[in-house]
Amino acid sequence: MPAPAVLVLEDGTRYPGRAYGAEGTTLGEVVFSTGMSGYQETLTDPSYAGQIVLQTAPHIGNTGMNDEDTESRRIWVAGYIVRDPSRVVSNWRANASLDETLVRDGIVGISGIDTRAVTRRIRSDGSMRGGIFSGADAALDADEQLRLVQQAPEMSGQNLSAQVSVDVATVTAAVGERIGNLAVLDLGVKQATIDNLAARGFEVHVLPQTASIEEIRAIDPVAVFYSNGPGDPAASGDHVELLRSVLDDGLPFFGICFGNQLLGRALGLGTYKLPFGHRGINQPVLDKSTGKVEITAHNHGFAVEAPLEGSFDSPNGYGKVEVSHVGLNDNVVEGLRALDIPAFSVQYHPEAAAGPHDANYLFDRFRDLVIAHIEKKDTK
Repeated sequence: MPAPAVLVLEDGTRYPGRAYGAEGTTLGEVVFSTGMSGYQETLTDPSYAGQIVLQTAPHIGNTGMNDEDTESRRIWVAGYIVRDPSRVVSNWRANASLDETLVRDGIVGISGIDTRAVTRRIRSDGSMRGGIFSGADAALDADEQLRLVQQAPEMSGQNLSAQVSVDVATVTAAVGERIGNLAVLDLGVKQATIDNLAARGFEVHVLPQTASIEEIRAIDPVAVFYSNGPGDPAASGDHVELLRSVLDDGLPFFGICFGNQLLGRALGLGTYKLPFGHRGINQPVLDKSTGKVEITAHNHGFAVEAPLEGSFDSPNGYGKVEVSHVGLNDNVVEGLRALDIPAFSVQYHPEAAAGPHDANYLFDRFRDLVIAHIEKKDTK
């Protein structure tokens, strides 16, 4: 029988359960993900750094863990909450169980609690700090457990890019006909993103989040890409200023997730924290340019403030801008397109590991934008 465990929310709500993964104490922002598959990709998504992730799907772990579906070099979640962990692994690709991998990476989790009740509380009251206390720590005084939770930092105001970014640049060769060097600022990039960019003919240079405009210029890039990542975009002023230098250089730009929020800030727009965020692989988004509704993969707790209809002037002087994509659940800005400079972004994940792939065309849209920009330069 697993050791006892308890989930404690900052409002004092307590959910007793059983230890799952490593034993001990972990603190973070409690969020829920609605994906019914792809837990390995969720766990290894750097955007979840600092967050305790609850899976709304009740049965987790049945396909185990493998070496192919990992999206980064480790598991990043601060903690893990599941209702019914699988007792066996049943998949020909698996080479470890989920609970073994959580123990290996030191991820403290809890199982056997009413995840629907926790989800409903977060939906009604908003994301909040929480703590999982398991093993011997489950016996800590309840007031002490709550004190530790309430002293943990809130997600608002946190800059977490340094925790997840590479320390030195890495290069992935282009596949097929080579377009040129692409500078990717690693704010928490996923492997599927790198693979999709390389498949479009880019030699992908993944740069540390500390990269300067001089270091970007040094690789002679044909374009710049900002990745997804954790933290509050309002706390990433250096990345915003770097992006403004990129835009001032006239380089084509594509950003996803955190990169969308930073483009918004570079254009002069504000950002704000969502009540409980969008996390999962079943979020409907309208592409305003085509009128199509796409089912998309999301992982964000912040969003850009912008008018949903018509174009507007960039407050920072980058010409006309429009909202290109809108979330249909709550009318949140899900994409931006600059009309006078070669730059666009989306708030969700077009690489969509582990699916769906409705938005994969955005990598083609970026490739076409870069090729058109190169051809325009060559004719001058």
